Amino acid sequence: MITNIVLDNITSYKSKAELVTDKKVNLIYGLNGSGKSTFSNYFYNPNDEQYLKCSHSGSYDEILVYNKKFIQDNFYSKDSLNGIFSLSKENKDAIVKIEEIKSIIDELKKIETETIKEIEKKEKEIKKSQDESQNKTWDIKLSYTGGDRVLEFCLKGKMGSKESLFNHLTSIPLPLSKPNKTILLLKEEANSIEGDAAIKHSMLNEINQVSLPENELNSLNEIISGSKDSPISQLIDNLKNADWVSEGIKYIHRKEGSQCPFCQSETITENLITQLENYFDDSYNHKISNIKKIHSDYEEIIKTIPKFEDYSHSIFSRDFIAELSECYSNISHYANENLGFILNKISNPSIPVKLTDMSNDISKFNGLIKSINALINSHNSKIDNAEIEMKRLKTEFWDILRYEYDLIIGKHKELEAECNKEIDRKKKELLKTQESLILNEKQRQDYQKTTVNIDEAIDHINQGLLDIGISDFHIKKHGNDLYRIVRENSDSKIFSSLSEGEKVIISLLYFRELFRGRKNASEGQIRKIAIIDDPVSSLSHIFVYNIGQLFKNDFFNSTAVSQIFILTHSLYFFYEIADSNHSRRKENQNLFRISKNSTGSTIETLKYEEIQNDYQSYWSIINDEAQHPALIANCMRNVVEYFFNFVQKSDLSNTMQKPELQEPRFQAFIRYINRESHSLGQNIFDFKEFNYNDFKDGLRLIFNKTGYGSHYEKMSKIKK
Repeated sequence: MITNIVLDNITSYKSKAELVTDKKVNLIYGLNGSGKSTFSNYFYNPNDEQYLKCSHSGSYDEILVYNKKFIQDNFYSKDSLNGIFSLSKENKDAIVKIEEIKSIIDELKKIETETIKEIEKKEKEIKKSQDESQNKTWDIKLSYTGGDRVLEFCLKGKMGSKESLFNHLTSIPLPLSKPNKTILLLKEEANSIEGDAAIKHSMLNEINQVSLPENELNSLNEIISGSKDSPISQLIDNLKNADWVSEGIKYIHRKEGSQCPFCQSETITENLITQLENYFDDSYNHKISNIKKIHSDYEEIIKTIPKFEDYSHSIFSRDFIAELSECYSNISHYANENLGFILNKISNPSIPVKLTDMSNDISKFNGLIKSINALINSHNSKIDNAEIEMKRLKTEFWDILRYEYDLIIGKHKELEAECNKEIDRKKKELLKTQESLILNEKQRQDYQKTTVNIDEAIDHINQGLLDIGISDFHIKKHGNDLYRIVRENSDSKIFSSLSEGEKVIISLLYFRELFRGRKNASEGQIRKIAIIDDPVSSLSHIFVYNIGQLFKNDFFNSTAVSQIFILTHSLYFFYEIADSNHSRRKENQNLFRISKNSTGSTIETLKYEEIQNDYQSYWSIINDEAQHPALIANCMRNVVEYFFNFVQKSDLSNTMQKPELQEPRFQAFIRYINRESHSLGQNIFDFKEFNYNDFKDGLRLIFNKTGYGSHYEKMSKIKK
């Protein structure tokens, strides 16, 4: 059953017109030119590109359309009609078997439909889970594009859609353990390789070992004293004050009775001075000079130690600062301490000096420098191999994110696996059901081939012609599966000689058989919907009642027709086929009206009580200036013809000759009224000739001059 129809942007449907229904029988009234043909033409070929904005929804197997195109396609191009197959009742056993198989097929189709729904339900669960997961992983794109854009290169080719990004993330194997790097660290690395910080750094110098040759160390450890040949050597050695004496003799003046620099008495004699000088001989002085040289050398060695800032300012030292500082502080302390030891040795040569060993601290410090230089070397190497390194960072980036989003991915994969397992099971069931359907359908066709024929369809059509009152032509079998129209005592092609009414009747009866029978021998029972456009447009009023009964009996009340839409411009026919019983009509029928004005065609629901007769409806169009000029003029023509020919039995020829109607402004109106038929295409005239007020005044004059002015005044007040 079709539940919704939308016509939009096609012919007179300038904007969206919608029909919503839940009934089997749908009756649609509309005057000529209102848009009925567009309605049926859409369903005749809905895939035509001109209907891109049109649509319909519902459940059915086939839609069959009766309109001018149907008549042209089935009759005008060929005299032979395609055969309509009907089941014969001659083979009762075969028919019973077919019915049994049909029941099995119906049950299998129900199972098939239910299984497909269950599969679709699981597929929707997967899709919902996937959409939710994709929305969450899309945060990756939002987080790492824009802003500093440092890691945006990692998402290149993955930002096109949520699906592509999610699929890429799920394709990455889950790391065995949590990655030891962070996104922040990757940003720093990427920036140092190709960003503003992508510069090479110099290596840090190691500190040379601060040490003296073995002989110098021995010199520092030696007890330096004066000559043993001096008479006072034993006294100086016993007192162990040679250093004190050596320092003091600098202040002795060489003259007899000089003041002693030690006791301040005038006890210095030439002999004493000689003895002191003999004690501090050349050997002594040479050793002291050597110590001073050692001091100078050691001082130069210390000066070669780089400043601590040379190390601490490097960005690669930040993780080693504490250890570097401790080692450097020890080295600096011990170096200055040793320098003091040597300086003290100069002042006190007799005291042995042993320097503090700094080799362990220097080795430890240099070990740290080696580690730092390894980082610098790695950094410089990364810059030299930027392309390879960026690929590595990209891999590490996705490993981190794969680990971070594993809970989301895992949850989806678990649900997907469960659903796919169920889908696979259901698909196997579906395959078995469909295989069984094919097998049963094949059996049904085999049985049906033994029973089908077109004779029953021929009988139905011929009986239908007789029921309507047509006996001068009938349907005759032509070959095995065709039939044709023939007149009595003639076998020539005669369809083109039929009147418009006869063509409508025979085509309607043929259309009816498309629902009673099958178009070919293998066709099964299917749900068919009928769209019928103006079936009584060319029929005499004599046949309208019979056609109405045909629709009621063979369409409205037939189980072979799932749903029917009838479009008509005849309110008489519309009223005839609308169910007068309110309860039945409410249960089975929907009534609609198609209207057209300057804004286009619209579809509206119509209440049974709103149905007017043809004559009143024509007046409602005439009184609406917004209607199309051709429609207004055509309705005026219908009013004149209906009132004067059928109601008053009057002759208008004399009235048309009245001087008042000879004015130039009424000439277009007079020419149009005098046309022979209001239903033919030649009624369409040049719109430039139409003037609403002139046509309205001309119509008023006709009624006034024939004595029916009051009737005109009454009818001119009718509105929609």
